[in-house]
Amino acid sequence: MIRIDGRGADKIRKVNITRNYIKYPEGSCLIELGNTKVICTASVEETVPPFLKGTGTGWVTAEYGMLPRSCGTRIPRGKNSGRTYEIQRLVGRSLRTITEMKSLGGRTIWIDCDVIQGDGGTRTASITGSFIALVDAIARLKKDGKINEIPVKDYVAATSVGIVNGALFLDLCYEEDSHAEVDMNIVMTASGKFIEIQGTAERNPFSKDEMDKMLDLAKRGIEDLFSIQRKLVGDILSHQ
Repeated sequence: MIRIDGRGADKIRKVNITRNYIKYPEGSCLIELGNTKVICTASVEETVPPFLKGTGTGWVTAEYGMLPRSCGTRIPRGKNSGRTYEIQRLVGRSLRTITEMKSLGGRTIWIDCDVIQGDGGTRTASITGSFIALVDAIARLKKDGKINEIPVKDYVAATSVGIVNGALFLDLCYEEDSHAEVDMNIVMTASGKFIEIQGTAERNPFSKDEMDKMLDLAKRGIEDLFSIQRKLVGDILSHQ
């Protein structure tokens, strides 16, 4: 089935990641996933949350937001929704899973994901792009002699998959997502392990066989994202 943007059902949108997109953060990138565009930055602070004080363990956390005209109608500033908190928790959780916190020392890496244009998949693009910003920030710490190793255990990326008009689609754009019978977001590591599976039936429930097919399709799409990430930061993560 030909999709509204001409892709095949099993193809992700065109991906472009521009590293060092912002001058000041220790790590940054612009990720473009079709018409979805997200700026991801990683900022290092020499402090940790109160519950980690004195432990020598670091922390990675995230914030997420959409610019007022990043989509079809204006989003008022300062109106953080439950969706916003859900996504930023997901981004932080995904990055913490592949980071060795003890090796970070007593410092926090703040990940900020700012959606400048949304067309579906902003959370998955945020995770995929934030991984690049995180690795670059950690590489800066090592270059500055603040840590002795790169404490990143694996790659992490994410994509969406769904059932639209009875057909299985990979990496849904907004129009497809808004009409999907089933919508699923998947976060995985390059070693093939799942960090998060978010699946929802909007109209009709889906079977285990359909779920397995969606997970297999998502895995193939995420493997394409890992290939892009390796081209960008593979020299830093040569041990992976």
